Amino acid sequence: MSQSAEQVGGATAISLQHLRKEYGDHVVITDLSMEVREGEFFTLLGPSGCGKTTLLRMIAGFNSIEAGTIAFNGEVINDLAPAARNIGMVFQNYALFPQMTAAKNVAFGLENRKVPKSDIGPRVDEALHSVHMDQLRDRMPGMMSGGQQQRVALARALVIKPAVLLMDEPLSNLDAKLRVEMRTTIREIQHQAGITCIYVTHDQEEAMSVSDRIAVMNEGIVQQLGTPPEIYHRPTNMFVAGFIGKTNPITRPVVREHDRLLVSLDAELTLDITDQVDTAATGDLVVVSARPEALAVADKGAAATIVDQTFLGPHNQVRAELSSGDVVEFLEFSHGASHSWTAGQPVKLAFDQSRLNYFDPETGSTVMRSQP
Repeated sequence: MSQSAEQVGGATAISLQHLRKEYGDHVVITDLSMEVREGEFFTLLGPSGCGKTTLLRMIAGFNSIEAGTIAFNGEVINDLAPAARNIGMVFQNYALFPQMTAAKNVAFGLENRKVPKSDIGPRVDEALHSVHMDQLRDRMPGMMSGGQQQRVALARALVIKPAVLLMDEPLSNLDAKLRVEMRTTIREIQHQAGITCIYVTHDQEEAMSVSDRIAVMNEGIVQQLGTPPEIYHRPTNMFVAGFIGKTNPITRPVVREHDRLLVSLDAELTLDITDQVDTAATGDLVVVSARPEALAVADKGAAATIVDQTFLGPHNQVRAELSSGDVVEFLEFSHGASHSWTAGQPVKLAFDQSRLNYFDPETGSTVMRSQP
């Protein structure tokens, strides 16, 4: 890289082309390619062991690359040491120096980069102010809460004015309420700084709340890349449908009547899926994927009996068994005294067809028509 780390700044476009990562005989990432846009909040989401942290560490330079290229703004950085990549990193365990105050922790990266002492103080002040930690600048990490430590770690990553901010499960050690508060803070700070951010998490709600786009990974492969609404409402396969939120998969035969494709959920509810699926990709069976919010108790619909219900504050999570034996889940908003369902109580369930997805049961891939 022709410029020093301190000279490089602004939003950075990241290009990953045909990346491969091996640990001995074990291939973690086979052939991964994708683009991260300038100034984007980009999230790698997936279950434990899917390769998301491995990929993040490859971008940071902590892991070797067996094949492929990583480029920042068109310049390949494969051979650059981590310190030369101008990356800010926020770890799961904060990684603060316990013997240093908040201010000294934030200043460490600047001192290490030989920034003039006259510049260090103002930049530390600015970074601490951006994360609302001005009043705790002289406090040691051991005297801070988890959320305060995470804010200092974020300030330390941002103060060096990195080209890219990498965050590895930064909120997983915090309690639920603080996680919600901190993800809002992180998103606001990233937006204000205009910095490109790659964020790793296994938490679907967290990913959807902060991301411009999400890459859903499994077994080292990007299963789907898109905006949170695209991934949630139109998952590309059954893995994504089941990993992002909840879904009710119901496998049924496809009946062809003249030029129509019909799927019967039971004797009283038949879905016409002709205009929704790719007829060339639709076989003899289809998986109807219905998220809980796509189901509702109605006067007409599929016959079912209540199994149980769970009160979750703003809504009730209710399970019911269809006449076929399939158990499905639906949601009801709670209003004052919550409606009490009795196990075995008969109901009719309507399915909102605009919210349904359809998949090939053998490949797991979507058979939905491409959206115009």
